Amino acid sequence: MNRLHPRVRLLWVARALLTAAILGGVAAGVQFTVAPPWLPGWTPAAVFAVMAALGVTTSLLRYRIWRYEVREDSLYLERGVFTRVRTVVPFVRVQHVDTSRSPTERVVGLASTVVYTAGSRGADVSVPGLAYDDADGLRERLKRLAIRSEGEDAV
Repeated sequence: MNRLHPRVRLLWVARALLTAAILGGVAAGVQFTVAPPWLPGWTPAAVFAVMAALGVTTSLLRYRIWRYEVREDSLYLERGVFTRVRTVVPFVRVQHVDTSRSPTERVVGLASTVVYTAGSRGADVSVPGLAYDDADGLRERLKRLAIRSEGEDAV
């Protein structure tokens, strides 16, 4: 099983800290604009600390659990902290494969490979946190395997 690039932890932890800062700011806004008497003055700091601790812990656990494997006939993904999700994407269902890089991924030198599948609405899976060359290599490999499986299953 393949693991994600370790730098994805930085990205996920930074997102968790940003979310904690926003929620702490909202708590501070409520504290200073509404000023309910039952709300202690340390509430914004407590909201930030609790949300940051939860977010960082979840991000690190998410990294430890996330795995993917390119099998003979499918792409296998294993992920999830609270709910474990195991996904098998047969190559015969693959419509197309993309490599994407968000602005934050570009900053840390990472990319994601997105696999679009036939079937239900929103049926796509993503392998985040790959080095750019690895994401391109995975995209090309999945594309070749999907084309080959299409020929084998053609009517």
